[in-house]
Amino acid sequence: MVESKDQHGTKDRIRRVAAELFAKNGYHATGIAELSDAVQLGRGALYHHIGNKEAVLYEISKAQIEQLVHDGLVVMEAADSPLEKLSVMARNLMVNIASHTAEWTVFFREFSALTGERREEIFRAREVYEGLWRSLLQEGADAGAFQEVESIVVKGILGMFNYSYLWFDPQGGLSPEEIAERFTRLLLEGIAVSPPRTSRPKARVRRESRADSKG
Repeated sequence: MVESKDQHGTKDRIRRVAAELFAKNGYHATGIAELSDAVQLGRGALYHHIGNKEAVLYEISKAQIEQLVHDGLVVMEAADSPLEKLSVMARNLMVNIASHTAEWTVFFREFSALTGERREEIFRAREVYEGLWRSLLQEGADAGAFQEVESIVVKGILGMFNYSYLWFDPQGGLSPEEIAERFTRLLLEGIAVSPPRTSRPKARVRRESRADSKG
């Protein structure tokens, strides 16, 4: 059944309000009565629009990860260079998190409360998005723009962005786009001023010196 514009708007409002409540108080500590009061709908009307509390948690989680997957597919299909694609992917992710901090707080903290097919669907979407980043980095490596990296590195890169839901300040000195630019530059250039020196030759000399002193 196709939703009317009013029904769609009501569901969006329920999702936004629920995200704020879940982020502030926790999913398990927020009751249907509290959510009903916050959205100014009776329990019957609330259940009509969302089904149950787990359903609204699923909708909150689904909306943002699906948006990232959609945006990522658009980026990957573009004719831009790997460097340009990386910049856009980073910017899209950071802007999404900064614009939907409550939703991402719920996503990262309460994802485990989902059960059955709902949980599996969100997990698959998350894997698809991570796979887009792996594909992008491999595309850059094949083009000679990036170094080859292990899959585990992708998790570290995404973690750098993902945990911004904990510290991003809309009133801070940097916009989401500026943060993404700095993270991307750090990723591409690293932080070492010069190649690190190895201490191995020095250690061998010490061992040889001790051996010589015994001779």
